[in-house]
Amino acid sequence: MGVPAFFRWLSRKYTSLIVNCVEEKPREINGVTAPVDSSKPNPNDVEFDNLYLDMNGIIHPCCHPEDRPAPKNEDEMMLIIFDFIDRIFSIVRPRRVLYMAIDGVAPRAKMNQQRSRRFRASKESHEKIEDMARIREEVLSNGMHLPPEKPKGEHFDSNCITPGTPFMFKLAECLRYYVHDRLNNDPGWRNIKVILSDANVPGEGEHKIMDYIRRQRAQPDHDPNTQHCLCGADADLIMLGLATHEPNFTIIREEFKPNQPKPCDLCGQMGHELKNCEGLAREPSADESIAMPGPETQYIFVRLSVLREYLQSELAMPNLPFKYDFERALDDWVFMCFFVGNDFLPHLPSLEIREGAIDRLVKLYKNTVYKTGGYLTDSGVVDLSRVQLVMSDLGQVEDEIFKRRRETELDFRRRDKLKKQRMKQQQNAQRPKWMMGGQFAPQALGRGGSSGPVSNPRQAAYQGRMQNMRGEGAAAELKSLMYQGGERSGQKRPAEEQGGREQNDDSDEEPEDNVRLWEDGWKDRYYQSKFDVDAGDIEFRHNVARHYVRGLCWVLRYYYQGCASWKWYFPYHYAPFASDFVNIGDLSNDFEKNTSPFKPLEQLMGVFPAASKKHLPITWQTLMEDPESPIIDFYPIDFKIDLNGKKYAWQGVALLPFVDETRLRKALETVYPDLTAQERKRNTRGNDRLFIGCNHPAYEFLEGLYEGGITNNPVLLDPKSAEGMAGKVWCDEYNIPKGGTVPSPVPGVPDLHDNRCITVCFQDLQFDSDHLFKAEVLPGAVMPAPTLKPEDWNSRNPGQRYRPQLGFQPHSGYRNSKDMSSAHRMIMSSAGIHGQAMMPTPMRPGLMGAGPGLMGAVPRGAGLMGSGPSSYSQGVQHPTHFLCPQWGPVSAASSLPFVPMPATPCHPVSHSPRFYPIHSTLVLAPFIRLPLPPDFLSRSWCQRPSIGSALRVCVCMCVSAVSISARPAHTLFKGKILTGVSGPLQMAKVVGLPPSTPDNEVDIPGDNPAIASLKHTDPPLRAR
Repeated sequence: MGVPAFFRWLSRKYTSLIVNCVEEKPREINGVTAPVDSSKPNPNDVEFDNLYLDMNGIIHPCCHPEDRPAPKNEDEMMLIIFDFIDRIFSIVRPRRVLYMAIDGVAPRAKMNQQRSRRFRASKESHEKIEDMARIREEVLSNGMHLPPEKPKGEHFDSNCITPGTPFMFKLAECLRYYVHDRLNNDPGWRNIKVILSDANVPGEGEHKIMDYIRRQRAQPDHDPNTQHCLCGADADLIMLGLATHEPNFTIIREEFKPNQPKPCDLCGQMGHELKNCEGLAREPSADESIAMPGPETQYIFVRLSVLREYLQSELAMPNLPFKYDFERALDDWVFMCFFVGNDFLPHLPSLEIREGAIDRLVKLYKNTVYKTGGYLTDSGVVDLSRVQLVMSDLGQVEDEIFKRRRETELDFRRRDKLKKQRMKQQQNAQRPKWMMGGQFAPQALGRGGSSGPVSNPRQAAYQGRMQNMRGEGAAAELKSLMYQGGERSGQKRPAEEQGGREQNDDSDEEPEDNVRLWEDGWKDRYYQSKFDVDAGDIEFRHNVARHYVRGLCWVLRYYYQGCASWKWYFPYHYAPFASDFVNIGDLSNDFEKNTSPFKPLEQLMGVFPAASKKHLPITWQTLMEDPESPIIDFYPIDFKIDLNGKKYAWQGVALLPFVDETRLRKALETVYPDLTAQERKRNTRGNDRLFIGCNHPAYEFLEGLYEGGITNNPVLLDPKSAEGMAGKVWCDEYNIPKGGTVPSPVPGVPDLHDNRCITVCFQDLQFDSDHLFKAEVLPGAVMPAPTLKPEDWNSRNPGQRYRPQLGFQPHSGYRNSKDMSSAHRMIMSSAGIHGQAMMPTPMRPGLMGAGPGLMGAVPRGAGLMGSGPSSYSQGVQHPTHFLCPQWGPVSAASSLPFVPMPATPCHPVSHSPRFYPIHSTLVLAPFIRLPLPPDFLSRSWCQRPSIGSALRVCVCMCVSAVSISARPAHTLFKGKILTGVSGPLQMAKVVGLPPSTPDNEVDIPGDNPAIASLKHTDPPLRAR
């Protein structure tokens, strides 16, 4: 799962480490879709050697997506997974290795988190079904409309994506077929080696990948300049990548888009959640037939080499009493990140990423390291005596942190309350100013209301006006129409009559917090409330801290050396305080050796709730539900979720009993004999599989393993023929002989004939249990050229503009033939605008290419941002298209790549669609309005070279784009002059016109050569 909020914090602080992917799309030729030829050079200006897929990050969104309809069955899920892998492969285009790793049985430390997630998912699913049934009944009883209820079919239980289930066994079979198909038919796969590590191979997917990289680095034939690319969305992949100390390590992941709107699960409409559904009729504009489709998910590269540059500057520590080593300081930074959260330990109460916890730890570390006499870690081994100093300094400021957190929280609530009040006032302003009540009030049909003769109309009118003045007017009367007959108009139903649904969105109700960390005595209350121990039991606090410290040592060892112990886990639900880390320097850093993981079915018994029992053998299911079962207490039907000071349930702590491994194994001894042959196969510990096509140099060597029959004797793989890969191989029972037929496991997908692919079992190089993989840059490694702007660049290059690096190479994104959509997404993402469709625009000379213009070789003072002539008259002959909601595609002349921003409904008078971002409030004729916060260009992230330069381009682009009218006779230009950018007077001067009038109106003759070839719209656009 990774570390919550870590990636958002990282990408906002270190903006240049993100590179948007340039992706080629399949083309349709004569009604036939032609796939992308991944054998061609990579359009991202980098050739990757190895691609690693953390498959669980692919399986989950394919099987139960959040942004599109769910697949109908498992077969459809498999095809979607195939397409997903194809897309990632076509973007990355590895040339040597594709490693697909599915999560196998996890260490016991991770199983506790898996157990919590699966129990939560089961409980939330059950509660959601009940809520939907109750709300549907309530809405329909009020006479409102809802879509017909979906026919009840078999619900897909996402818990089945766990090792040992029939679903995972089928997935492994489907992936073997998929690899055979691509190696036989896809030219981009022809010369690569494919490793498939399925769910029967123990270990988490990302850690199986890291273990492979570590062991390959330890053999002499490894290329230290290998280009690695890891696909996965977990934030901890960043720490894992840094821990390899490989110079060329990149992560590909989906572009982060927070707060994406989702339709209501009941009525399918946008704009509200299930709990607020009222079954209102759809508005005409919300008709599905004219709804705009959502944008396709985009991908980004996270360049860890650039992150290393940032950290090298941030972790600089001059005048140390010992030799400075950046690689060791980098390992310490990774270690400190574990304090704010990981998959194995709860984070310390005083550390929250959103509050700058990592920056605080770095500051404490840099102040303390002068006293420690050395670094905190060494190749995954922690020096606890030095960690003690950092924790002591943190413990001294814990009280201040808690008080400041409370002040910030109260300030946020105050501002949020004011915001809701403003929104409510705006809503009230749109309602009818006055509506008659009493005997003149509108009556709901069929509710038993009676309309008798009107009596005393003057008094009734007076009472109606007074009612309206008290705030009981239009809104109360309209809401009363939805209530059952007999209820008084404007009276809210009690919560119990609403089925427990909370209707008051403006309430300041907060979760009950008995600890109150901001008040004196917080530590005593914390341990009493969370651990149920006496306030004076100081030894217990220190014991919890010792377990936590041991956990930190285990986690760091796991990241750098592999699993130190499959049995260790943190035995508490809550973390201690930093001030409780006392005398930890003498704690042992070693763990029990030669431990073994659970078997797949055993893990299912340890992490599954009883609601997911269908994935287990029949007799095993009884242990989960039989009241006489010796382990029935492991499977509570209901359990408490402690919000622990948080607001949402998913942030809380699930208080589940820890599984006793001894009791579990003893109970399973009675049901093991009942397993069928198929179930026994699902319960075995498997091995990785290596697939190679017939064109690979190692094919003949592997083919020789099958001569004379199948043998299980491991043979060393020759690194020379395997392009540097080392390990042991032996025959695989699933191998399809040369020329044979690969049967399809998916109905409707044809079998593969004339197979030209070979499969063998594969095992990484093995080392002694005491072997320590050194965390260092290997000899011969060449570091990538610096990407960030040098601090002395301005002094060395006076009068020149710095051209930021937009991709993997200095020229990436600047050449005429490049697809600029990735650069456009970079601008929008950096500006905080996510999930908006971008219209492709061609590059033109003089802009970001080699010709004269804004970012070309032009003297300062020339062009749009100076006072001299520019390439503007050249650019206007190239129309740029963008989408206007009322007129559809609109042509506009532009001398820069136009970045269209999301269009909202047009203004009823000016018909001006809104576009975001650029500066202040700008209304430019004929068709653009640009409202922005006044501090936009002064924000810290905007000052960074890669973002600031791109935004300046965007500013000039918008000015030049709107300075030419779509009307055939003349142009009316009206607007403000942007700071540092040429305004309408300058634009008039560019095209050789007389100075404008004081109100910045410019008339350009229709025969002006600058707009002679302009494409006009019909009807013509009108200036505001």
